[in-house]
Amino acid sequence: MGVQFGSFDSICQTAALVICPLVGSDQGIEPNCYSRNVDVGGTLIFQPSTCFVHIVAIIMTIIMILHIRSKYTAVGRKEIVMFFWMYALIELLAMFLDSGVIPTYNASYPWFAAVYTGLVAATYCCLLINGFVGFLFAEDGTPLSLWFLRISCLVVFGVSFFIAIATFKQFAGFSFDKTVGLWIIYILWPLICVVIYIISQLVLVFRTLQDRWPIGDIVFGTAFFTIAQVLLFAFSVTICDAIKHYIDGLFFFTLCMLLSVMMVYKYWDSITREDLEFSVGSKLAVWEVKDPLLAGPGGPEYDEDTASNYHNGAPGSLIGGVSGNQLYQKGGFPARGYPPSAGPGY
Repeated sequence: MGVQFGSFDSICQTAALVICPLVGSDQGIEPNCYSRNVDVGGTLIFQPSTCFVHIVAIIMTIIMILHIRSKYTAVGRKEIVMFFWMYALIELLAMFLDSGVIPTYNASYPWFAAVYTGLVAATYCCLLINGFVGFLFAEDGTPLSLWFLRISCLVVFGVSFFIAIATFKQFAGFSFDKTVGLWIIYILWPLICVVIYIISQLVLVFRTLQDRWPIGDIVFGTAFFTIAQVLLFAFSVTICDAIKHYIDGLFFFTLCMLLSVMMVYKYWDSITREDLEFSVGSKLAVWEVKDPLLAGPGGPEYDEDTASNYHNGAPGSLIGGVSGNQLYQKGGFPARGYPPSAGPGY
């Protein structure tokens, strides 16, 4: 049975999504095959292999955030780091929801699932807006750019959270068997954001960059994202049956999504160059003089530090690097003070 617009029946029968226990019927929709559970101290842990990938994803995201924050003058640094923070928060929340640490029968589960749904939609919105930061419609890092990003993500989160919780709790005209709104924000909206982001970045590379290597990062990221969707929604049951319920499509989906997010970082890192002149904590650039006319009196091999004040030499001038004493005493002119001493004609 194929995917039907507005319905989670076939999707949830294939993949064990966070929202599946809350839609379709009052008992939710159970997948045909899912990963084995593990008993840890009397507590059942669902999807243990997927939870391990969630932990790895959080660690890798923190590493990427630290690398991004170290590039003090890179374009779009503050905007893109918000995307990775939101992704890390999604992985943290998904780890508790997928593992059953927050049980599906608990009264708080629908609220956490609604927050998770809102965060997913807001994160894709953040990715979408980051796709246009490179076009400099607004100066990156400015309050205009940052607050537009924050408010947009907050609005998308609020709308998605409301639709999700209204569907789970059946109010405001929503119910668990009428899931068109939830289907749009959970399935369709991420796909739209990713397609627009990919197109915008291809336009950016072809129109503004001379280097074409970042296209490889876009291609790999797109491939990982596509593979994640195919494995989850088409082959999850096949994988689960073939590997005797040890892992299912959700494991490969989470892993491929991590790889696609890492390619987003790799792509951003490849198209941004830090301005070392204004970077903080960077080593100063060392310039080597090649022109012998600009070198010191000892030739190109002359060490100008030997003529500096540090080595008891004449103090250098702030302009041109040559002091008055060096010019008049060592440059062939007779030494004289100021005011000049009386000479012939005075």
